[in-house]
Amino acid sequence: MPKITYIECNGTAHVIDVACGSTVMEGARQNDIPGIDANCGGACACSTCHAYIDPAWFGALPPMDDMEEEMLSFAYEQEPGRSRLTCQLRVTDEMDGLVVNLPLRQA
Repeated sequence: MPKITYIECNGTAHVIDVACGSTVMEGARQNDIPGIDANCGGACACSTCHAYIDPAWFGALPPMDDMEEEMLSFAYEQEPGRSRLTCQLRVTDEMDGLVVNLPLRQA
């Protein structure tokens, strides 16, 4: 299982094994990681699973589609080139070592 590191806005890091096929958001919720609210449950209908991803990882991630891009526009403190919705990031073996930085608050 790939290990994903979730870093809270206060710097607290959580290294979690996340099953391939699940989403980065599901990995956070299943392990009670604070900072990802996911109010819509992963339907890409809100922006409360927003996180910052190092651009170096973008090649291992699925490309952003129009729906994610539109919902992301509602995210608090969005950072172009770093912001993604974690409900849209399906975990693969290539994501082993991914670091997800969580924002100060969700929308």
